[in-house]
Amino acid sequence: MYEVFDSHRSRYASVGIVSSMPGELIDSIWVIIDLDLKGVIPLSNLIAFDLINNNGTVTMHFSQEDSNVEMAIDLPFPYSYDLPKEVYAYDDGSRQTILLPSETN
Repeated sequence: MYEVFDSHRSRYASVGIVSSMPGELIDSIWVIIDLDLKGVIPLSNLIAFDLINNNGTVTMHFSQEDSNVEMAIDLPFPYSYDLPKEVYAYDDGSRQTILLPSETN
């Protein structure tokens, strides 16, 4: 069995993510997973982040199915209404990908 979101495995962002989010927000998702979530709560292989406007800056709100644990992390990056409202991080056991909900099928 593998450990989900092991930082030593390959990590990617989908085309939809790269075209709709700045790199620092993409990197922030991996940092949040590694420093704020991993080892603190059990993670499933699919986790969600809502991008919220917090007085002009981004707040990322973490959640996952079958868990009532949620967490909001304030970031110093400007919010834009062009950002996706929700993104997923998915770990298939060999690589990890950040993707839009529309890219999961």
